[in-house]
Amino acid sequence: MMTQTSSRRIPWLDVLRIVACAMVVLAHCCDPFVARFDADRTEFLSGAGWGSLMRASVPLFVMISGVLLLPVRLETGAFYRRRLGRILWPLVLWSLVTPLLYLAYGHAEAANTTYNIATFVLNFNYTTTPLWYLYMLVGLYLILPVVSPWIAQASRRELKRFLCIWGFTLFIPYLRVIAPLLGYAGNYGHTGLFGECAWNPFGTFYYFSGFLGYIVLAFYLNKFPPQSSRSLILTRSALLFALGYALTFGGFVLTQKFYPTDYNYLEIPWFFTGFNVFLMAYGLFTALQTIRIANDRTAARLSRFAALTFGIYLCHFFIVQLGYDFVYNHIPLPAYLRIPVIAVLAFAASAGVVWLLQKLPFRKYVVG
Repeated sequence: MMTQTSSRRIPWLDVLRIVACAMVVLAHCCDPFVARFDADRTEFLSGAGWGSLMRASVPLFVMISGVLLLPVRLETGAFYRRRLGRILWPLVLWSLVTPLLYLAYGHAEAANTTYNIATFVLNFNYTTTPLWYLYMLVGLYLILPVVSPWIAQASRRELKRFLCIWGFTLFIPYLRVIAPLLGYAGNYGHTGLFGECAWNPFGTFYYFSGFLGYIVLAFYLNKFPPQSSRSLILTRSALLFALGYALTFGGFVLTQKFYPTDYNYLEIPWFFTGFNVFLMAYGLFTALQTIRIANDRTAARLSRFAALTFGIYLCHFFIVQLGYDFVYNHIPLPAYLRIPVIAVLAFAASAGVVWLLQKLPFRKYVVG
């Protein structure tokens, strides 16, 4: 996710940023329903259905960074100061504030407030779940100036070669599940693949895997956009998204059937770096890439609203909790409708909060 202070404004990217942010909010509204599992099948399926539909959100945010930041044109130190400065201050502030909000609200997680505040330098916690993305984003920002010179001079064939190897890594999460079913027992009690073992977590494809692939993919698609007609691009994008969604939702439901309530397996169909989610992200990105906004006033409004998205991401999780409690207790709706209602309320409330926070003199430390 780019912070809202980027000087480059591209209308279709603003639309993509808003869409991705709304998807993140709706995805987190699904969590309490997914956790119902078989206790309430309707709620579980509603949460799984909506949640699966939103899985492309984080890859899309990463791809926005790939379009806007590559190739890196700043000296490494200047790039770090500019990019990391906009992330680290909000990361620290919301890591400290959010547990206190849960404490004030009286949430069960309030019992862990001291621990959550004291350990945020090591990792996120329940109250700051969405901030996992910022820890990951810091890592991407650290590596971008290193890989940027190659990306800038690489030919189309070289970029495609990298993306093909990265594409293979999108299947590795499934290979980890399939291999033991075929009789693979691993070595020394460790079932890692391609050289992974108890003393080495870095297998053959480690350096080609992860979110860096989405960065390179976005750079590639921006430099070499599809040349087909708009209708053909949209049709292909819709088919890829539909296929990805079918695999994601179907995989999640089947995984729950064979590995009930086991999050180590349940999360696999929802992995952001899995092939099925890649299909959804690719489809949405290429579809929204076709958007053209000629009206300057409309583009300016989109830009102003897109500027709220980083702050919305930072604060929405607690507001989703409030929205869930309010709607669940006061608005009698079936689960498949309750989820989008919570999302709309939480998104609107989060946008209002960020709009107010942007008026603070020290806003860059709060919302980037």
